[in-house]
Amino acid sequence: MAKKIDVQKEPVKLREKVLKNGSISLFLDIYSNGRRHKEYLKLYLIKATTQAEKEQNRETLATAQAIKAKRQIEIQNGQYDFTRQFKEDIMFLPYFREMIEERGKNADSKGNYGNWKSCLRYLEIYCDEKTTFRDVTPEFVQGFKDYLDVADKEDFKRGPNAPKRVYEKLSTNTKVSYFNKLRACINHAFNERIIPTNPIIGITGFKAEEVKRDYLTFDEVKLLANTPCASPLLKRAFLFSCLTGLRASDIEKLTWEEVKKFGEYTRIEFKQKKTGGQEYMDIPAQAVKYLGERGEPTERVFSGFKYGVWISTYLRKWCDAAGITKKELTFHCGRHTFAVLMLDLGTDLFTVSKLLGHKDIKTTQIYAKVLDKNKQKAVSLIPSLDD
Repeated sequence: MAKKIDVQKEPVKLREKVLKNGSISLFLDIYSNGRRHKEYLKLYLIKATTQAEKEQNRETLATAQAIKAKRQIEIQNGQYDFTRQFKEDIMFLPYFREMIEERGKNADSKGNYGNWKSCLRYLEIYCDEKTTFRDVTPEFVQGFKDYLDVADKEDFKRGPNAPKRVYEKLSTNTKVSYFNKLRACINHAFNERIIPTNPIIGITGFKAEEVKRDYLTFDEVKLLANTPCASPLLKRAFLFSCLTGLRASDIEKLTWEEVKKFGEYTRIEFKQKKTGGQEYMDIPAQAVKYLGERGEPTERVFSGFKYGVWISTYLRKWCDAAGITKKELTFHCGRHTFAVLMLDLGTDLFTVSKLLGHKDIKTTQIYAKVLDKNKQKAVSLIPSLDD
């Protein structure tokens, strides 16, 4: 007589339920400790007609399969309890504010902290203090995205009599930033098991626009170098940026112990404030003179320099005095100036990428568009009409 083999059934099965609108709701059929339980995932397969919709369905199905695998592991390890409760009753806005405060404790993320605060302002308009994570559904996420498309950006312009409020729409890149803040918050809540499923899966965010890179020519940099500035410290810092590509935040915190002699070169060894990357940068002799007289190791090279809104006013007046007509002059313009200057002098793209501290060379390729030697050679081939 053949021995009966005990085949263990799969404890978790992914099942489908067709809804009235034709979409398919995905749920888990879970059998554990002699009891059966259905866990609805709030994930839906739609009637896909386009390639994008088919890709969305694939992502949704992959998410459901991942949750299924996770439940199976929990059952095998004796960790699964279908009576357990997620913390979906946690208030959404206070949770978002707590995430902002955590970022505020990090001195190296002040810019990002400001973006989170700005995003909160729009979330406070979109939902209310009674909103819980139970309300944060795919419809909630899509609704916030749609709201950003029509929301006004409040600007204030001072007229001759009183402040005048001007309304304009959010820029695409601002919408990208705000939607990503919501994404980060929801992902964090999902990882903390506050919500059983991630409602942002399958919802495509905004596509970032390529912004215009303003830069100075070498002749314009020379003009500034030979023109007095109301703030000599600002002049030193800005010209140093043009000749090294350093961000204002890195110039502000640069200390003398980070400035070293490396053979015949002066090298700065520092950690980027924005990315946290460790950099080793040899700087040109023209930039060294803007460092000034060496101080104590922990003393800041540009002591007293603090990046703020006052800078744009001083830069504008300095440019006007030098006869430079460019309207938007910022420290980022100094960084762009260095990148374009390097490419114009024949430095290869990979080296420029390393000098700028870019993690991805695609970021540097944007500057190659600004200065495309091949395009310049091509248009110069057109014969003169006067011959």
